Amino acid sequence: MKKESNSGISFFQRYLTVWVIICMLIGIMLGHFLPGMKEALNYLEYAGISIPLAVLIWIMIYPMMMKVDFKSIKNIGKNPKGLFVTWIVNWLGRFRRAFVQMMKQ
Repeated sequence: MKKESNSGISFFQRYLTVWVIICMLIGIMLGHFLPGMKEALNYLEYAGISIPLAVLIWIMIYPMMMKVDFKSIKNIGKNPKGLFVTWIVNWLGRFRRAFVQMMKQ
């Protein structure tokens, strides 16, 4: 009987769901045991944007941006289906949000 080979994903990737749940639990506990944390984080806001949140989102997105194959962008005209789907989803999302706002009034 052959032993299964490693699928090539790291320990961190394999248990990503566990790490996310642990981080969520830590966040809940911080909010419970340190109720002043919310005000402290709200203090770090500029023009309605949470600076810690913006930094963390940037850290999350930056590695994905570095894996973009910019040379393949010139070939987008050969198979534009993905681009059209993205455009449609983005435009429909805007109209949906506008509709929801109109219904709230």
